[in-house]
Amino acid sequence: MKPATAGGPYKVPRQHDSWRSITLAVAMHAVLLLFLWVGVSWQNNQPVEVQAEIWDMKVQDAAPPAPPAEPAPQPEPEPEVVKPPPPAPKVEAPPVPKEDPEIALQRIKKKKLEEEKAEKLEQARLKKEADEKQAKLDAKKKAEQQAKEEKEKEKAEQEAKEKAQAEKDKKKAAAEKLAKEKADKAAKEKAFAAEMSRITGAAAKGTTGTAAQSTGGRTDGGYSAAIRSKIKSNLVYGEQDDSLSATYLITQLPSGEVIGIRKVKSSGSIAYDNAIENAINKSSPLPKKKDGTVERDLELIFKPKEMH
Repeated sequence: MKPATAGGPYKVPRQHDSWRSITLAVAMHAVLLLFLWVGVSWQNNQPVEVQAEIWDMKVQDAAPPAPPAEPAPQPEPEPEVVKPPPPAPKVEAPPVPKEDPEIALQRIKKKKLEEEKAEKLEQARLKKEADEKQAKLDAKKKAEQQAKEEKEKEKAEQEAKEKAQAEKDKKKAAAEKLAKEKADKAAKEKAFAAEMSRITGAAAKGTTGTAAQSTGGRTDGGYSAAIRSKIKSNLVYGEQDDSLSATYLITQLPSGEVIGIRKVKSSGSIAYDNAIENAINKSSPLPKKKDGTVERDLELIFKPKEMH
């Protein structure tokens, strides 16, 4: 038996495996030499002879069972030194042709014109955008102004309608008041006429006098004094001016109720005239004569010195 190594039984290398390993090593060294030569060529230096040491790169496997005995391996031949090829001739770059100055000037002018044209187009675009924006703002402002004017117009129309309606209602109320006053006056006159007819009829039956005497005729001083005294008690006027004098025609029913006051002559003082009219209204019904009759129309003169 053959002695075993530390890793296992001893394996006898085969001859063709040795040659393959040698070939592979030579090829790798050739490639390495080629890269070295290229690097040296770029540096324009003389090639340096390179010596390579060949190593057996075969990985030994675990030894199988001992094969039959083989012949001893032949010694490996020395590798041949590969000489690098001569450096390639240096190729100079062709000279760059010089540009014609006229052509260069034309090219610069053309480029400048294109830049100016592009700048004008950009300015036109910006101006157009600004104009459109301003137009939108103006349109919006105009629409808001129109809406405001329409709102104010509607408000004015509404106020005019309300004012017209108020005037209409006021006139209607005044007309209704006047119609009511006329109706009240007509009713009072009708009542007065009926009362006069009753009194006249009663006087014709029970007396030998005339109707004229029963309803008035000549006004006595006591009757006028009684009426002035009652009106004086209802007069509210603080000033004392003896130059004032107002004349009023008073219309009353047989019962003494005042149904009409007409100013015949003004005193010249609105306050005094109003005070006299208010006092006459408050004094209704007025006093009667001693015989119980009244005068339908009674004209009286009112002076401040007589009313105090």
